Amino acid sequence: LRLTTMVLFIIFALGFYAIWSDFITIFSFLDSVELWSYGTTSAEGTNVVRFVTLANLILAVVIIVVAWIMTRNLPGLLEVLVLSRLKLRQGSTYAITTILTYIIVSIGAISSLGMIGVTWNQLQWLAAALTVGLGFGLQEIFANFVSGIILLFERPIRIGDTVTIGTYSGTISKIRIRATTIVDFDRKEVIIPNKAFVTERLINWSLSDTVTRITVSIGVAYGSDLDKVKRVLLQAATSNSKVMTEPAPGVYFLSFGASTLDHELRFYVRQIGDRAVTSDEVNREIDRLCRENDINIAFNQLEVHLHNSQGDEVQEVKRIAKDGQDKTEG
Repeated sequence: LRLTTMVLFIIFALGFYAIWSDFITIFSFLDSVELWSYGTTSAEGTNVVRFVTLANLILAVVIIVVAWIMTRNLPGLLEVLVLSRLKLRQGSTYAITTILTYIIVSIGAISSLGMIGVTWNQLQWLAAALTVGLGFGLQEIFANFVSGIILLFERPIRIGDTVTIGTYSGTISKIRIRATTIVDFDRKEVIIPNKAFVTERLINWSLSDTVTRITVSIGVAYGSDLDKVKRVLLQAATSNSKVMTEPAPGVYFLSFGASTLDHELRFYVRQIGDRAVTSDEVNREIDRLCRENDINIAFNQLEVHLHNSQGDEVQEVKRIAKDGQDKTEG
């Protein structure tokens, strides 16, 4: 709707100018209204005094308004008409439109300032002063802004990527000037400063490949048929349609535990969203197949001997830890 409104407004402005072009020329008197003067250097190297008129001031305001309209509409127009027809990687269109917005804002600001007498030489000194001031007074904000530019060009993260940074995990939804928004798996929006993505350790689960590995650890009782255990675990993985056949699932006998023979089942899934569902389905299938094949999924056991204070009676207590609860038998 905004794009349609902008197009209609441009058509209206052109039609208005075509009809009233002779009438508009009466506003030329605005050039004679001098507001202030400023000194500049001509091409020959001589100092020249120029005047800022009311027409220059109105034109500067018009440039700001046009830049604001273009900032709101031109990136969207570019995405609808051009970028959506190109086969770009996920997040590329967002980076292009965001950088285009920065360019429009910069050109509009420099042009409007030039109309009111702020030359590029003066802007250089202003930029240097702002840089020093930002370096001391607004260091974190300036660092986040520069980090946002780095994220858009280097693209370690993109819109739609699943990432983990610190204790937060979720999907990238917005990359702004100061901060990036992550929608976590509870549908909460987490605002993280851009500096954190550049300076801290970042895990991007889908930067170049969405394939990830899932490991399931299981311990069986001593005396179990290890060949049958391996066959059952592989069957639980290969029977699931979400488990990839290449790379193929694997079962590894890792160690002799205190009360178990520790195995690990490793398999791969294609999408990040398949991890939780596939783990649930494979674990249920492992439990069912182990019961059908008389494979005992063992757990740690601890024997404790208690002696009374008189020393004439001994009681033996076997304590079994299972699922985080202790069962005591005397």
